[in-house]
Amino acid sequence: MFVDAVETSRSGVREEALPAPARPQPPSPGPRQGWLDALRGMAALVVVFEHSLDALFPEVRAGAGPWFDFGQYGVLVFFLVSGYVVPVSLERRGSVGGFWINRVFRLYPLWLVAAAAGTVFGAEGVYSALPDQLTDNPGISALAHLTMLQDFLQVVSVVNVFWTLSYEMVFYLLVTAMFVAGVHRASATGMLAFAVAALTVGGLLPAGALSRGAGTAQVVVVTAVVLLAAAASLACRGRLRVCGTAAAAVLALVLLGVNSRIGAWQSLAILATMFAGTVLYRLDRGQLRWKRSGWALACVPVASIAAAWAFGPGWGMPDDQALAFTRGWSTAVAAAWATFLAARLLRHRPMPRVLVWLGLISYSVYLLHPLAVQVLRRLTTDPGRFSLAERLAMAVMLLAVVLVCSALTYRAVERPVQSLGRHLSRRARSRAFTTQALTTQALPAETVAADRAGVRPPGRPPRRRRPRPSPSPAAVRPGRSTRPPG
Repeated sequence: MFVDAVETSRSGVREEALPAPARPQPPSPGPRQGWLDALRGMAALVVVFEHSLDALFPEVRAGAGPWFDFGQYGVLVFFLVSGYVVPVSLERRGSVGGFWINRVFRLYPLWLVAAAAGTVFGAEGVYSALPDQLTDNPGISALAHLTMLQDFLQVVSVVNVFWTLSYEMVFYLLVTAMFVAGVHRASATGMLAFAVAALTVGGLLPAGALSRGAGTAQVVVVTAVVLLAAAASLACRGRLRVCGTAAAAVLALVLLGVNSRIGAWQSLAILATMFAGTVLYRLDRGQLRWKRSGWALACVPVASIAAAWAFGPGWGMPDDQALAFTRGWSTAVAAAWATFLAARLLRHRPMPRVLVWLGLISYSVYLLHPLAVQVLRRLTTDPGRFSLAERLAMAVMLLAVVLVCSALTYRAVERPVQSLGRHLSRRARSRAFTTQALTTQALPAETVAADRAGVRPPGRPPRRRRPRPSPSPAAVRPGRSTRPPG
């Protein structure tokens, strides 16, 4: 579809209509959607509020905690947004290599800054010391973190919010394999499969079983090797690329099912939520129909809530805490879906500039705020010593520090490296589209025109036609003669 059509007539060939095929241009990035940035900004603020409760507002934790989980609500909104935009970004680029270049430059630079700062904070004991697992085996722990799958490798995150990036990485691996295999439009099928799995086998799959059986170090090394092989396969084409991305996707599914830190049902529900975001995008673009996919979409929040009540938390908890977890998860799921759908209805309206700006720096806010909260918790070891007015002032100061630091890291780290990543991604896309154009130019233009006109060009042997088989007696209608006329 990237090559200009050749104009022909029934009687001959119009040579003047045979220009050299135009070089295809990669698609330009789509316009930024303010409502998604506003959702990111709002979700980031909610997560900051969740992590400041113990340090500033323990009464809110005690009163609302058993009924609503602010942190789960915020990250579920993030997951819906990721599901809405990430696969479409891959499809719009049309280049798997360009997509991954963009993702690496989007995620890793600031992640490295936060990981280094978190390590220093833990080593210095700003609030709590580094976990023994990270200090006893620093090499394996660092390797697990570099894969961004540490939450599925039974390795404690050096910064507590890193666990969500493990789910992002699993999602990227799955959508990449689907795109390479040509089944990326099957988002509704993937969504429904994860939702059904969460509700049926999610409570039966043991959390962390793979690392307990094979050893954490061995699982980390194998995971790193598979991911490196999958990354190398992106430079290839054909079966090697399909096999490489498929191996990474299978690894991701295995880790998701039998090596999650939390309950398998919850991990499966999160992936169903992310694929639901993709389904919502396809519904908005008319690629899917509500009559066929709407019921499957409704199954995701229902299955996510039902699985929580059926299986409970994936780790040991007293009964009262398990009940609080189930309630908090259920209301968070319902609220996250309601928030996303409400914002979707308002997507054509202008969003508040403050929220849109917060959405731009939301990744910095998300990764850096736990460090500021550690400093706050060291200063306010006992929140009861401070009046409500003093704690509100501290909350304002905390938010101001987080926003200022996030704005600085966005300008100094995120924006420059993202610009570099986009440049390299465009180069990768251009190479991919150039290769695709060359494959369509295997024959000269006059040969293509001659073929369409039914003329055999000189130098090409005549096409051998298969003899048409004579009809069998059973295929001859009664009363018709099989003898040729004449």
